[in-house]
Amino acid sequence: MTILQSSSFLNSVASTSSNYSCKRGLIRATINIPRIKTSKISLPNLQSVHEQDLISYSTIVNNDNLVEIQLSPGTTRSHMVNGPDPLVIEKLYAIKEAVADRVEMHRNIGEQRSQWNSMLLTSINGITLAAATMVGIAASTGAEGDSVLGLKMSSTLMYLAATGMLTIINTIQPSQLSEEQRNATRLFQDLHNQIETTLSIGHPSSIDVKVAMDRVLALDKAYPLPLLGVMLEKFPSSVEPAVWWPQQRRRQTKSVNNWNGWNSKQEEEMREIMGVLGRKDQEEYIRLGEKALKLNKFLAMSGPLLTGVAAIGSAFASHSPHGSWAAMLGIVGGALASVVNTVEHGGQVGMVFEMYRSNAGFFQYMHESIESNLRETETERRENGELFELKVALKLGRSLSDLRNLAAASSLKEEHLDEFASKLF
Repeated sequence: MTILQSSSFLNSVASTSSNYSCKRGLIRATINIPRIKTSKISLPNLQSVHEQDLISYSTIVNNDNLVEIQLSPGTTRSHMVNGPDPLVIEKLYAIKEAVADRVEMHRNIGEQRSQWNSMLLTSINGITLAAATMVGIAASTGAEGDSVLGLKMSSTLMYLAATGMLTIINTIQPSQLSEEQRNATRLFQDLHNQIETTLSIGHPSSIDVKVAMDRVLALDKAYPLPLLGVMLEKFPSSVEPAVWWPQQRRRQTKSVNNWNGWNSKQEEEMREIMGVLGRKDQEEYIRLGEKALKLNKFLAMSGPLLTGVAAIGSAFASHSPHGSWAAMLGIVGGALASVVNTVEHGGQVGMVFEMYRSNAGFFQYMHESIESNLRETETERRENGELFELKVALKLGRSLSDLRNLAAASSLKEEHLDEFASKLF
């Protein structure tokens, strides 16, 4: 009976087509179930809940760092990351490469023009002193002959050559040219660093690209590379501060609060600092620039004039009474011309004038930066007040407390304040 029950059980199991196998501790089973006709069931509530669970949070892997970003239900795959525009980044990198190339160009040309100044100074002084020596030898020789005539002709030609070279060098002012290129190198390097900062920690936009382009073009205009046609005027009628920045643009709204680091006290302090920059620093460097310009004009005219007089004197130099006076003009004129040339180009008076002009431009730039922020009525569009105050303090070589003390002293003394805003220059 037991055998029949077991057989019946086995037959029922076989009818369900169940197969069991055991191999190395693994059990495999196959069950054949009749097909059941199904219909699609729509559960909108469940589906929306499931979708919400799936897209509420997304994890992005970027440089082995996990960043969890909360997304809205309508977010698509293409907008899962609200990152910067790749085209904007490419444009900024292109501008950065162009700026780096300009830094190298201005540095090389600045070194070249500095060498011009040294070599031309040495060459012209050598020619002038050699011509003066020849005039002295020709005048001290009592006899007239071909040798004396040769000395006089040689000295005259050398003086004429020195006059022409001095006229050219005094027109282009190599020391001033080299200072212009040094300033351009520094400003382009500063722009290069700002672009790097924007790419590193900022969120670049098309406005950043436009601002960078405007600054590059403004610097190209302020410090041109060619000499012919676009060279800056070396002897202007009046001293104007150097301008190397474009017109101040209105900033985008980036602040999440209404005050953006600004308050009425800080605005008043910035107004006082702006007043000190205009009354003291900028005015002082314009005054110094005018003095340097007058001295440079006098030296630039005196050098060629002295060598020209010396050339005339050397041509008529002789042992006769009248010829001795001509010889004196040839000798003294050449000596004085070498002294004037040394003071002008050895002392780099043109470089000093350009330095004063550039410093006055720096203070005007600071003045306009403060004014543009204060003129903006919407504080959200201003640069962050705390950051801006820090930048102003660093550019003027002061601490924050020192900057505030200067503003307080200016509000009390006004026109009678003897202190300058900048401690760097």
